[in-house]
Amino acid sequence: MRLALEEASRGLGRAAPNPAVGAVLVRGGRVVGRGHHARAGSPHAEIVALRAAGALATGADLYTTLEPCSHFGRTPPCSAAVIEARVARVFIGSRDPNPLVDGKGSARLRRAGVEVVAGPLRAECDALNAPWSRFIVSGRPFVTLKLAATLDGRIATAGGDSRWVSGAEARAWVHRLRDRVDAVLIGRGTAQADDPRLTARLPGGGGHDPLRVVLDTRLSLPATLRIFRQRSSARTLVFHAADRERRLGPRVDLERVARAPGGLDLGAVLAALGARGVVHLLVEGGGAVAAGLLGAGLVDRLALVLAPRVLGGGTAWGGEAGPARMAEALRLEDLTVERLGEDLLLQGRPRLAAARRRV
Repeated sequence: MRLALEEASRGLGRAAPNPAVGAVLVRGGRVVGRGHHARAGSPHAEIVALRAAGALATGADLYTTLEPCSHFGRTPPCSAAVIEARVARVFIGSRDPNPLVDGKGSARLRRAGVEVVAGPLRAECDALNAPWSRFIVSGRPFVTLKLAATLDGRIATAGGDSRWVSGAEARAWVHRLRDRVDAVLIGRGTAQADDPRLTARLPGGGGHDPLRVVLDTRLSLPATLRIFRQRSSARTLVFHAADRERRLGPRVDLERVARAPGGLDLGAVLAALGARGVVHLLVEGGGAVAAGLLGAGLVDRLALVLAPRVLGGGTAWGGEAGPARMAEALRLEDLTVERLGEDLLLQGRPRLAAARRRV
C-alpha cells in the first residue's frame, strides 16, 4: 500500500476533478504491475496496473488507495476490470465518498467472489485524498491557506515590503506545494505589491503550473503584471464584480461574482472554482483574503511559515480586528511542526469557536 501511495502522489495537481489514486499488483511476493491516475479521462490506476501485469494479474493481490469505481464515467468501471482479470484479493485504503461509488465497488467485488480487505494505511490514504473528499461532498475546493509571517504575526512592513519574510528552504517548499495543487489564489493587494508569477519552479524543471486566480473586485489591476503577461502552461482567472469587463491578456479569463462586505463573496468564488473542477486550492494572500476566509470558516488547512524576525508593526496576517474574548479565538487542531531551514512550518486544521462561525 505504501507503493500505491507513492504512485497516487504522482497524480496530485494533475488528476482533477478526479481523485489521485495509485494501484499495485503483487503476485508471489513480487510486484507485477503498478500505476496511477494521470489525468481526467485517462485510464484509472487499477487499469494501468492491470495492463502492466498482463496475465500475471490472475490470482494476484491488488492494493489500491481508493475503492475501485463501479459506474461508467469517462471510463468503464474499474471493479468490472478487476473481476475480469481474476484478481484474488483487493486491499482498499480509503472508501470512496462519492455517492456513485460509496461501498458499491467493494460490494460488486465481493459478489463476484473477490476477497476484499478494507483499511490498510487508511489514515494515510484518507489524508492524501482529503482535498478530493471535500470537493466531491461539498462541490467546493479544499482550501489550504499558506502564509509567511514574522514572530509577531506580520506578513509585510508598514510600507508593504514582503520580500522575503521566509527563507529559501520555505520558498522551495511552496513551489513543491504549487506543483501538487490545482489552483493558487491571491488578492488584488498581493498582486499589485509583489507582482508574483505563481508558477511551480522546481529544480530541473518539470513542475506543474496551477491555475492562477486573482480577486480584483473593481477589475482595476494593470495588464502589465506578470501574472497576465508571462507565458505559462496555466491560464489566469480573475474574479471581479465590475460592471464592465476589459481584456487583460490572451490567456486570462474573467468571471463576475457577487459582492460581499469588504470585497467579493468568497463562498461564491469557491463555488465557481468547484464548478471548474478545481479540487485543491492554495491561497497565498494577502491579509484581507486570509482574514475573510478564516472568518467565514472556509479554510480547511492552515500552513503558517514563521520566520525568526520581529517587525514591531506592519500588516498582520489575520487582520487587526479580532474577537473580544480569548475563548472565541481560532484554534488549530491536528497540529504539526517542522523546520524549513531557519523557519518553522506549522500546519493544522482551523476550528472557529461556535460564536464566531458564520458558515
